[in-house]
Amino acid sequence: MKCEAVDNKYGLKTFYDIAHRVYRGNKNYRGTERSIEHLLIKGPSAYHSHSEVLPYIIRDGNDTIGRFAMIRDKNLHDYLQVSFFEALPEQGNLLDLIRNEARKRFPDLKKIVVGLNGHLNYGAGFLLNRFDEPPLFGLPYTMPHYPSYFSELNQRRMFSFRFRMEEYIRWAESYGPPKKMNGLEVRFMDKKQLTRESSIYTFLNNRAFASHPFWADREDKEDHELFYPFRFLLRNENLILAELNGKPAGFFLWYPDFNELVTSQRDLNFWDVLKFRTGKRIKVFRFTEIGVLPELQKSPVGFSLLMKSIPVFKRCGFEYCEGGFIFEENKSSIALVTRMIHRSTGIKPLPYRSYAVYDGKL
Repeated sequence: MKCEAVDNKYGLKTFYDIAHRVYRGNKNYRGTERSIEHLLIKGPSAYHSHSEVLPYIIRDGNDTIGRFAMIRDKNLHDYLQVSFFEALPEQGNLLDLIRNEARKRFPDLKKIVVGLNGHLNYGAGFLLNRFDEPPLFGLPYTMPHYPSYFSELNQRRMFSFRFRMEEYIRWAESYGPPKKMNGLEVRFMDKKQLTRESSIYTFLNNRAFASHPFWADREDKEDHELFYPFRFLLRNENLILAELNGKPAGFFLWYPDFNELVTSQRDLNFWDVLKFRTGKRIKVFRFTEIGVLPELQKSPVGFSLLMKSIPVFKRCGFEYCEGGFIFEENKSSIALVTRMIHRSTGIKPLPYRSYAVYDGKL
């Protein structure tokens, strides 16, 4: 077997096509993350201003059996990322094959992380369970055999949690309005000012998640580039912003499970957007991120953001919320989520989906 760098259109087509072969006949895989994959692999994008993205295909003789991309991001300078990995089962020691190629290309790097697709905002993790159902939009669906290829590395597990909205709304409303805080305003984003609003989101992300595993600071234009293709699906209420005395204080990002619009392995298209905008009901939404400035995390800001969303959730009629992913080592966040779900539903929750990234010595 050998790794072959992709340096022409034919190679790029082969890189993309391997996913069709891997997931052929799989009714649960969705191709709705392909726009992000193409953004980072093909480029050019804002992310490329500080990163090298090198796609490879893996061949066994003349047969293409896998693919991956090496990513070196100056903002996550310790690590070589092995991203967008796909491979057929039982193909031998692919980790050593990838490591050998990586050491030749980046001899100065000492660490490797597998399963991080450029940045946490773009996607991360190999699925560890729930292979018998479609993924939530924005969360990965990968094959059950992928973790076995990287078992000698450290496994960093992540979880999502799911709960019923009827009980949650009843519980949240029982608390009444959040405590007043002088100078605090909570509002929905203005899509007409998407550049400004995504810049606020970037600022708050960088402050709120600075100590998060594998976090790398973002630039305004990167997140604008991420939001812009979904502008016809996003509504103002999907990004809720808190401002204290006119300055950004926190945010809550959520969106419907757009994978419910798709029943095959393709990406979202015009007809899906039309279906959604003309009233297609979606049953689940993703609680994507909530971030508050570190100095305000014990203030009413976080609860105020959540309460701003309750009337929207009631109007949309969502049956379930799924939140995550949360790293296993983030004990405080897991405790907060499980406590909230237990209080609202009376059930001590277990993780719904599990994922993992893998890291270790290069």
